[in-house]
Amino acid sequence: MSSTLLEVTRAAHEEVERLERLIVKDLQNEPPSNKDRLFQSHRVRHMIDTIAATTEKLIEIYEDKDNARKDEIAALGGQTATGTNVFSAFYDRLKEIREYHRKHPAARVVDANEEYEALLKEEPQIEFSGEEAFGRYLDMHELYHQYINCKFGEPIEYSAYLDVFSQPERISRKLKLTRQYKEYLENLLEYLVYFFQRTEPLQDLDRIFAKVEGDFEEEWAENKVEGWENGGQENGHGALQNTVIDLDYYSSIEDLMEVGPEKLKEALAALGLKSGGTIQQRAERLFLTKHTPLDKLDKKHFAKGSRGSEQNGGGMAVQQTDNGKDIALMEVKLKKLCSLLEEIITRTKENVEKKQALTYEEMEAEREEEETQADTESDDDEQQIYNPLKLPMGWDGKPIPYWLYKLHGLGQEFKCEICGNHSYWGRRAFERHFKEWRHQHGMRCLGIPNTKNFNEITSIQEAQELWERIQERSGVNKWRPDLEEEYEDKEGNIYNKKTYADLQRQGLI
Repeated sequence: MSSTLLEVTRAAHEEVERLERLIVKDLQNEPPSNKDRLFQSHRVRHMIDTIAATTEKLIEIYEDKDNARKDEIAALGGQTATGTNVFSAFYDRLKEIREYHRKHPAARVVDANEEYEALLKEEPQIEFSGEEAFGRYLDMHELYHQYINCKFGEPIEYSAYLDVFSQPERISRKLKLTRQYKEYLENLLEYLVYFFQRTEPLQDLDRIFAKVEGDFEEEWAENKVEGWENGGQENGHGALQNTVIDLDYYSSIEDLMEVGPEKLKEALAALGLKSGGTIQQRAERLFLTKHTPLDKLDKKHFAKGSRGSEQNGGGMAVQQTDNGKDIALMEVKLKKLCSLLEEIITRTKENVEKKQALTYEEMEAEREEEETQADTESDDDEQQIYNPLKLPMGWDGKPIPYWLYKLHGLGQEFKCEICGNHSYWGRRAFERHFKEWRHQHGMRCLGIPNTKNFNEITSIQEAQELWERIQERSGVNKWRPDLEEEYEDKEGNIYNKKTYADLQRQGLI
């Protein structure tokens, strides 16, 4: 029944609207783990792509270049070649509908909501290596081996490479203009772009790169690109020295001969020099350009029809400048991607340093534990703990057994007024609290020492009354020096301090 163009248009609009609602519904759910977040992002990205494709079809229909939509609308209005007949068009359409249902008597209305709701439970297939751990870390081992085996690289550890790969300014410009470095940079940029698209599918990388390229063109025109301030040439001989073969790495003609006759021929042809002769003659001719500029070479070394050393050198300089611009643009894109993936790069460094201190068995056990934890994390969050008796939680986060609850008398509540009417459940917790900080602080505020005499006392009034009685009792038994301190006179008579002082004052002693 969706054979007509208007019905196709209506169905396309309905599909776009349903997908928009699904996107909103999906984004309202907070994913519990990194894996679920990736699934959600890829689902939303797939729905956005579907909306974009459907919208393009709608635009083609509304443009109506073949007038099919216009003709169909006219046919619905009863306009035919013989004139306008509304009733005839209506009954023809009714006949078509009846004929369809006669041929398909078991046809039923399909609820599209069920089909679209199933999209929310879909788990897209995302390709990650074991080292990447589902987008948590970078896997740059291939690029690392390519780096340390190239002339512009250096023999460093993998953990150190993770610090330097985002710093292309560390490499000299002369080494950057080699084909080897360009291939390495292309591979590095390709991997980071692919990784970013897998981990952040909702980011518009084309728009980000478009802005980067716009800013780069302005800076390049003003010679402000970092590391490329003079347009990609270090000196006047830069274009001549960076041919197909980098001569700086060959100290003799014998070393240069190991490259092979074909590569020597290509290098000579690129410089406009004669490319014939034996492999030794080719190597000698090319080796001359290492220390001698092309404009100072004898003309006999140049091939017939060559435009001359100056024109050739100028053409090489232009070619080198264009090559340098491409490499500089890739470096700018690399730095932008590294800033977007800064958190993942840092996490990768920490993971590599951690693995260096683990054995193989420990690494495998940790990986299995992470996978198990990731699979059960969302399930644990969704499960509600059934605890109708409101039993206390044990060490495993689950309610303790009821028999243990009764054994310790945890259903019995003890309140302590000195602790600010704090409740203690169970006799054991109540007895233990007299030595804890809360009760000691309350006694200190009352100005009463927290001794054994005040155990089992929770009322402020009772504690104060007991403290007063203790003070009175200690006052009766207190030693009084004026009555109990003894003095002796010359005759050996014993007096207390008060009597002795009175007699002495009267002069009788």
